[in-house]
Amino acid sequence: MNHWLTAPILIPLLGGILQTFMGYAPIPLRRTLAVATTVLLVAASFILLSLATDDAYRVYAFGNWQPPFGIVLVLDRLAALMLVMTSVLALFCHIYSLGGADQGNRQFHTLFLFQLMGLNIAFLTGDLFNLFVAFEVLLIASYGLLMHGGGTVRTVPGLHYVVLNLAGSAIFLISVGMIYSVTGTLNMADLAVKVPQVADENLNIVQAGGMMLLVVFALKAAILPLCFWLPKAYGNATAPVAALFAVMTKVGIYAIIRVYLLVFGDNAGPLANLGMDWLFPLALITLAMGVIGALGANNLRSLIAWQVIISVGTLLAPIALGSQAGISAALFYMLSTTWTVGGLFLVANLIAGQRGGAADYIITAPKMHHRRLLGVLFMLGAVAAAGLPPLSGFLGKVLILKSVDSGVPMAWLWGVLLVGSFLTILAYSRAGSIVFWRTIDGHVDARESLSGTTAVAAALLTALSVVIVALANPINAYTEATAAQLLDTSAYLEILKAPMAGEEN
Repeated sequence: MNHWLTAPILIPLLGGILQTFMGYAPIPLRRTLAVATTVLLVAASFILLSLATDDAYRVYAFGNWQPPFGIVLVLDRLAALMLVMTSVLALFCHIYSLGGADQGNRQFHTLFLFQLMGLNIAFLTGDLFNLFVAFEVLLIASYGLLMHGGGTVRTVPGLHYVVLNLAGSAIFLISVGMIYSVTGTLNMADLAVKVPQVADENLNIVQAGGMMLLVVFALKAAILPLCFWLPKAYGNATAPVAALFAVMTKVGIYAIIRVYLLVFGDNAGPLANLGMDWLFPLALITLAMGVIGALGANNLRSLIAWQVIISVGTLLAPIALGSQAGISAALFYMLSTTWTVGGLFLVANLIAGQRGGAADYIITAPKMHHRRLLGVLFMLGAVAAAGLPPLSGFLGKVLILKSVDSGVPMAWLWGVLLVGSFLTILAYSRAGSIVFWRTIDGHVDARESLSGTTAVAAALLTALSVVIVALANPINAYTEATAAQLLDTSAYLEILKAPMAGEEN
């Protein structure tokens, strides 16, 4: 067993525990230790990424219990990609928070690190029940982060977020209980073996459990009609929290990829491709709904929150079709859109701080301070988000369009994605022209000074869309190999035979 698999969990766990007992320590010390913890997490994630490139599955069994018993962590290409994507995003969000966003709550860094721990457990776990535990850990931390800063403007959307996710957790428990009652296991590899063998009289129970599980993941991913909680929740959160939350919907998407390709994939017998017929049209409708919301947004943060929903629909459409090229393209686009949206949330907050009372509302106002710098950053983020060349969003969407074979699905995907992209360009053009160009005479007092810490963090996260373009070939090669590994489910089943500590290979 490779102990490196525990690093993405132990690093934020120990860092969070340390922060818990440092609530009254000087804030520079707390900040230094928090960022150092995130830097270590980034380093550990890249080490695991390098390990995963050999296409082998690595297993860590807590207590040295042979799978499917006990708690099992599994590292493959997909898990490593999600770990890197999350840790890099978290690092820039954490650095941005040092500009003052972490004040007002002594346990901000504790909650931040515990949320990272929950995310990493979700990406590494090989068991459905432990996936539920991971969801609860990251959701409990996210409740506190969402309320960070206080005020009714955050309390009401936060309450909706809490209630919906509590309902989702209850459905999650019921669904895994139904599946366990028939199969006797919740280990994903073991489920992939036993689900095709389910007797006819129990088939409806497993099918119902699988569909309920898909509803839970759809709620986490914010698929229509389970997406209306997101714009207000994300739009009213503090900037580093909203930016980190850009990865939260990807947890639901990750769970759909992992469970419904492995457990309910092509080899699942009568339950093969469970729910995928529903997922494709819902993804396209979600994309369309996100575009409509973006066109009607009255402030930048709401516009970017609707962009999260647009990206969810764009990601799930090729995933639902199930081809290797489609999954590869979706993973490439996922990396791009997560970092782009995170950067846009940070930039939008910088803009709000330089426009006085106008904040980030899409209304005419006197010229803001640092207009050129912020205009360039917003333009880069908008171009990448809308999918214009030459930035990473364009490459991701081109790969998605190329991944679809000729037929009715191709017509629908091309039509909705291209029209949606055009209207998204209009939404960002409208917002940018009003905020940066249609100014009126007058003086505006900046509500916040533009500190070097916040500006650098926002600029570097936004610039990752350029880095992805520069590294497009190796990233695309990695996502193609990841898609191939995901579709070769027989290799995943070998973890059931993985030797434990003290055993010979």
